[in-house]
Amino acid sequence: PPGRTWSERPVRCRAMTISIDLSGRVALVTGGARGVGRGITDRLRDAGATVVVCGRSTPEPGTLPSDVVFRAADVTDHASVNELIDGIVAERGRLDVAGNNAGGSPGTDAATASPRFSEKIIALNLTSALHVAQAANRVMQGQDTGGSIVNVTSLSGMRPSPGTAVYGAAKAGLINLTTSLAMEWAPKVRINCVSAGMVRTELFDDYYGGPDGAAAVAATVPLGRVADPADVGNAVAWLASDLAGYVTGTNLVVHGGGERLKFFDHQQG
Repeated sequence: PPGRTWSERPVRCRAMTISIDLSGRVALVTGGARGVGRGITDRLRDAGATVVVCGRSTPEPGTLPSDVVFRAADVTDHASVNELIDGIVAERGRLDVAGNNAGGSPGTDAATASPRFSEKIIALNLTSALHVAQAANRVMQGQDTGGSIVNVTSLSGMRPSPGTAVYGAAKAGLINLTTSLAMEWAPKVRINCVSAGMVRTELFDDYYGGPDGAAAVAATVPLGRVADPADVGNAVAWLASDLAGYVTGTNLVVHGGGERLKFFDHQQG
């Protein structure tokens, strides 16, 4: 009413639901047919995105949802990557999200690792992400809405990684690459990374010597469990969405609180 100051006027609040909405967007997930990649694929799809996954081996029939497209590609080969990206754009008209998930490494002693082995691990975990990012950026820079690139890295890139030293070094390089490209390619393209801790994939129990060993390892995580692939997928989906529209050059750590250090067992307090 007249005479009432602004601060005295009643305020009507309308509830607003915040959700991740990727409707109408086209996303690529490298290595997106299984493991962590499948968790990313499912979450992007749940948010409404059209998802294309790639890998060197064709998935078994029926293992992917019918609306997820698989394309064979070798992400360590820049020509194969360019062909992959061009094919997606030719078929879908655009590329809005690129999830660099492909990676991994068997355990090995750094003192005896062959040069060929080390080169292949670096190619799979670092330079492949650069190939995909370059090809995606080429497309996204020409789109009115730009795009988002999310690199999946690892805690191994943030701490010593005995037994997988080259893998850890490659992931550390990917974290640094993310921050550099975010500065170079802004404002059209946002680039972030997700550093995942332990994730319960198909091989998790075997890696830790069976269910008992896996349970013992999971108990060391402050949140009491290791991540599911969907936990990593949630982080990627958020970073790819408009909710993270002011976020670039960031490393989002998804590790359940970290790894319990041995000296905690001997602390007196």
